[in-house]
Amino acid sequence: MSDGAVSDGPRTILRIEGAALLACATAAYAWLGQPWWLFAALLFAPDLSLLGYALGPARGAVFYNVLHTETPPLIGLCLAVSLGQPLFAGLTLIWLAHIGLDRMLGYGLKYASGFGNTHLGAIGRGRAADESPKPPSGTRHAGDGFQSP
Repeated sequence: MSDGAVSDGPRTILRIEGAALLACATAAYAWLGQPWWLFAALLFAPDLSLLGYALGPARGAVFYNVLHTETPPLIGLCLAVSLGQPLFAGLTLIWLAHIGLDRMLGYGLKYASGFGNTHLGAIGRGRAADESPKPPSGTRHAGDGFQSP
């Protein structure tokens, strides 16, 4: 795992957690009775952070990661609940749903080296090569000249 990306079982677990976050945030939004047009209109609003990539990959990663980590919307949700602000709670739930959707689809937090390098693995071109299964150490494959100890 020299590229800094989570792989195999832990990656699958993180993607399942993303699906759970999407489902729970959407269910909580429905429970609050907030308007669905607002949910649809704002679900992809955090992706406006991609505009930060116009300033270069390192700055773009910072902008993207600030809007794609769970801490800010969770703090906002706690504040909204404690202050009795259902609209603000709804906005934070939309934000959490977006993060869950991204994680479920394999879009992770970005590294400064480029948009395609995430904590959940490579995205975009070259992804198939990065995700190809690698044989376990010590496994012999026909014609590779490697002998197990």
